[in-house]
Amino acid sequence: MRILMVTDAWRPQVNGVVHTLERLSETLKSFDIETDFLTPNIFRTLPLPTYPDIRLALTRPRHVARLIEARNADHIHIVTEGPLGIMARRCCRKAGRPFTTSYHTRFPEYLSARLPIPEAWAYRWLRDFHNSGQGTLVATQSLADDLAARGFTKLRPWTRGVDTDHFRPDKRKDLGLKGPIFLCVGRVAIEKNLAAFLDLDLPGSKVIVGEGPELARLKARYPDAYFLGHRPNDELAEIYASADVFVFPSRTDTFGNVIIEALASGTPVAAYPVTGPIDIVGDGVGGAVSNDLREAALAALHVDRAEARQRAMRYSWKACAEMFLETVEEALGTTRKLTSTFVIHGRSGGEADAQTRGSIP
Repeated sequence: MRILMVTDAWRPQVNGVVHTLERLSETLKSFDIETDFLTPNIFRTLPLPTYPDIRLALTRPRHVARLIEARNADHIHIVTEGPLGIMARRCCRKAGRPFTTSYHTRFPEYLSARLPIPEAWAYRWLRDFHNSGQGTLVATQSLADDLAARGFTKLRPWTRGVDTDHFRPDKRKDLGLKGPIFLCVGRVAIEKNLAAFLDLDLPGSKVIVGEGPELARLKARYPDAYFLGHRPNDELAEIYASADVFVFPSRTDTFGNVIIEALASGTPVAAYPVTGPIDIVGDGVGGAVSNDLREAALAALHVDRAEARQRAMRYSWKACAEMFLETVEEALGTTRKLTSTFVIHGRSGGEADAQTRGSIP
């Protein structure tokens, strides 16, 4: 089978969407699945207003339609709701061709953080976008519940994976900073809510790894924090393992790949009780969640690091690929044995048939 992924998010962007697509493509090879990508890299682009690191493709629907036809894929998966995703959806609908989508980003909240656009308007548009396909992949049960309440249908489970051979507790070393060390990794952007972490009265050191449009402003505002910028993957694994607590202040992420990377490194997580953290460590195993982020960060200091590592072992790229294929094959009218780690309809764990896992009424 050959699957075409249409995505507005791609290299040189460094984010969870790009990372997930790359690892998914690599893992699908073991299922004899070939993946192809239609990305902004082959078009002229312009920077996204207020976020110039993201480039938007400049093209026309007919051009995208010709490119899709030329790729001769068995299935089309639309990853993002940007220009390419919009044109691919239009092409598929016009041709009567089945397609699936995935919901990675809470764009309504991101937009409202930057522009005076009501979230309800954006959710209305997103609901129409995703409901027109054969299935919408979501990373967590809490996200599925939220979207279902907003009128999204055909929601399907799609967890994430982590390389537990690369992110390991034995990479822990002395970073030369006063402890305890509270770490945050990710894009340095307004929607990541980093000020909520940096404003906390905590002992030891606060460390930020990542780059983004807010970096210069936050470095000037918080001179006592350590901003390490982008770090190579090998060095990042050492930093994860060497921190005492991983703080995840975002309230708008749909999962948070960095959470399970920290857990795989044996580092407990502190976060708000929102989508992503509440699904991964909401039961207190591997981390602490609280509406008081300082309370969560201090509580996480006492979480067993071995339990944090064990929680990460739940998340594999093989399971991620299997869940993706289940939805693709369902859209194509074939079936695959379900091995989902959560089942939309409120059930979790074990195996269930496709009818049980079906769309939320």
